[in-house]
Amino acid sequence: MVILGLTGSIGMGKSTTSKLFAEAGAAVYDADAAVHALYAGKAIDPVGSAFPGTVKDGRIDREALGKIVLGNKAKMMLLESLVHPLVQEVELQFLEQARLERRKVAVLDIPLLFEVGKEKSVDAVVVVSAPYEIQRERVLERPGMTEEKFKAIYSKQLADAEKRKRAHFIVDTGRGIEAARRSVNSIMRAVSSIASRTV
Repeated sequence: MVILGLTGSIGMGKSTTSKLFAEAGAAVYDADAAVHALYAGKAIDPVGSAFPGTVKDGRIDREALGKIVLGNKAKMMLLESLVHPLVQEVELQFLEQARLERRKVAVLDIPLLFEVGKEKSVDAVVVVSAPYEIQRERVLERPGMTEEKFKAIYSKQLADAEKRKRAHFIVDTGRGIEAARRSVNSIMRAVSSIASRTV
């Protein structure tokens, strides 16, 4: 099985690309969705204890948590130290399941892949990219998003140009969904043939 790391900065179209990989037959793991699920499960106690006032209606309130940790490096590091081991556990279960299903390709959709050094544990990296103006426009269309929030998130992420340099494959979503679908299908063909030879 070939393991691809899928990443891209905010607003680049990573969620759409992730769906295209699933459509093309890859097993897809979504790190953000895993965190969402943990915030309604295993992460409630450790995160709620470390950050009082963040548990609402029996789950971690991401907005309340964001206000505490965004822009505060020490608090962000504490949060990551609590959540990352739990996310790692879910990811390993996902890969085990993909192997049992004899999938040729597994995709780990991880927004901060390079930032947390995760590129070392995948076979190849796919970077989702788009021109800055398209990226900014997409992000500012999101509910509750402001220019200030966008800049805070943007500054935490590795520059798109650097991600592109370090990628094995690039999916450019700035040219529309059909062009992105063609890119995904060609990546799947390339890595599936490698997976077939290594079985």
